[in-house]
Amino acid sequence: MNSFSATTILMVRRDGKTCMASDGQVTFNNTIIKASANKVKRAGKGQVLVGFAGGAADGLALYSRFEAKLDEFQGNLERAVVELAKDWRTDRVLRQLQAQMIVADQQKSFFVSGNGDLMQPDEDGILAIGSGANFALAAARALVDHTEMSAVEIVSKAMKIAADICVFTNHQLTLEEL
Repeated sequence: MNSFSATTILMVRRDGKTCMASDGQVTFNNTIIKASANKVKRAGKGQVLVGFAGGAADGLALYSRFEAKLDEFQGNLERAVVELAKDWRTDRVLRQLQAQMIVADQQKSFFVSGNGDLMQPDEDGILAIGSGANFALAAARALVDHTEMSAVEIVSKAMKIAADICVFTNHQLTLEEL
């Protein structure tokens, strides 16, 4: 069976700012089929950042479901993400979706997957998903610990490092900040 592999999504929270970025590369087996995909979007009247990794169509379907949950619960991020995770885990159709998401507002951030995983980041305020997640996460943690860089600067530099290492990550970034 052919499979889509991609991407790197990184979220860093620092000094009251939340920044999320994704690379733009989408691959199919060993071929790059798109270099400028947008995998970070805004929801909740622009107050929530959503990044997704995995199958593009699956990620977009989950983004739409999450937006509906956010509307249903009047912008309550935690309630919306908990309800999405419950639906994703129990709904027969949703369980087939192959994706992961990071959602964040000014105060809270969550990782959510179809396995019923729902978690918040450690105290360092960093989350990463996708093929290059470990590279971006390691770089971001080092930068948080050893520099005074802003959230945007950390995300940009850490994503560059991940793109230099991970074959499924490129240097074309979509970057959003709250």
